[in-house]
Parts: sequence; C-alpha cells; structure tokens
Amino acid sequence: MIYPIVKFGDPVLEKAAETVTVFDDELRKLLDDMFESMYAAHGVGLAAPQIGISRRIAVIDITFKEDPNAKLVLINPEIIRTEGRHTQQEGCLSLPEFRENVTRPRVVTVRAQDAKGNWFEKTGEDLLARALQHETDHLNGKLYIAHISALKRDLIKRKVRKLIKQGEW
Repeated sequence: MIYPIVKFGDPVLEKAAETVTVFDDELRKLLDDMFESMYAAHGVGLAAPQIGISRRIAVIDITFKEDPNAKLVLINPEIIRTEGRHTQQEGCLSLPEFRENVTRPRVVTVRAQDAKGNWFEKTGEDLLARALQHETDHLNGKLYIAHISALKRDLIKRKVRKLIKQGEW
C-alpha cells in the first residue's frame, strides 16, 4: 500500500514519535509499505511520521532500488557517534520543491533495531550519513529546515503559507 506523504505544517511532523515495542507481522507489513511509499515518492529515506504514523521507524535506500542489500530499516534509532562536517543541498518529501544547503556531520553511527527487534549499529558516510541524520531528525519532530538560518527558514514558511492559501499545498 502506498501512503500519501504528509506535508510540512501537519502537527505529526513536529512532535517526537513513539518508541516501537512490538515487532510483529503488522510492523513488517508497515515497513514494506514504507519502502513502497518512499519509492513512489522518489525518495531515498522515509520516516513513519511522514506518512502520518507517529512511531520511531525509518527506511532508507540511498541507491533507490539499485542495490537490494542497501535497504536499511531503522527502528528506535539513536545517533551515537558523529565526526567531520559536510555541507550539501538537502530536500525532504514533506517539503517538496524546497532545497537548501545544510551542514551536518560527514560520518555518523546510529544504534537501532531491525524488523525483528535485534539491536545493531550502522555507520554511514556522506549521503548515507545525511540520510541517517535526516530520518532520525524526523523521529525527533525536527525537519531539515531547523538546520538552516532563521531567515531562510522564515522565507520557506512564508512560501508554504502562500501555497496553502492558494490551495496548492
């Protein structure tokens, strides 16, 4: 099932998601649906709040289906290590049409659970590090625009309000 992507302005995107405690077939079905929804929206990462579900779940595939082994499931992730700095343009499925330069750590290690509840650590560099941080931010009720200047953030918010007013958001 392909879920519609929740857009900026929806309260579910601005609050910390709930910890996952049950690892069952229903969760595995949700994970499959999340990958399907992410691919349909042409994304490389998707957090459950982005489909209106306030749970600490994210899926990532920075190869966009090219490498089936690159599919990554993160349940209850926490960033445990970072190093370096890297600035790159970043966008978000919940803020379509907007992109800004965001500075984040270049290397990141997360500790998370898989679909069966087993704990693991994953270290990523460059795009994978950015995706790990971006999706973990979503689970903490934060969007990438929290990492840009207040001036740029206000400009984006103003444009979104105008789109809402025009019925285009």
